[in-house]
Amino acid sequence: MSVISFGEYIEGKSFKIVDERRMRGSAGIMLFLGLIASINGFVLQKFEVIPYITGFLALNFIIGVFINPKYSPTILLSRLFVRKQSSLPIGAIQKKFAWSLGLVLSLTIFGLSILLQKDTTFFEPVCMLCIICLALLYLETAFGICVGCKLYFLSIKLKLIKKPVEKPNCMGDACEV
Repeated sequence: MSVISFGEYIEGKSFKIVDERRMRGSAGIMLFLGLIASINGFVLQKFEVIPYITGFLALNFIIGVFINPKYSPTILLSRLFVRKQSSLPIGAIQKKFAWSLGLVLSLTIFGLSILLQKDTTFFEPVCMLCIICLALLYLETAFGICVGCKLYFLSIKLKLIKKPVEKPNCMGDACEV
């Protein structure tokens, strides 16, 4: 088993998997942190909190995408919350795509939030991106709808990315290619 890998092979599956329960738990933790940042920034006008939280979330995604999601802080914490639940294996390839989108969004918000410390004209773009992130995290946490996964399969249909050799499974078989 490799330390640097997004997902792992298990018996009976011909593709890498991740545990959906841990991923949803991680999304819930990120949603909570995003709400803290948004309330501080956009309700209380304390913008200095946003770079710290978005920086942490970007680091979380960097560890997950480039090293291994099981070492990302939110997955480690999520593991504690779901430790007594049975594993729910789903395809890792579409989750890596979704986490890559999360990485791009969190890095963009992080960069803009640093500029926001000196110039409040960045308020609207930061606010809009935060709302998008919160909505995506809410859909994942509450309903198990991974919009990034849906975009992955849409990209395959539009031939923007190569179709995988093996058809990975999704929550409730929701990602038929």
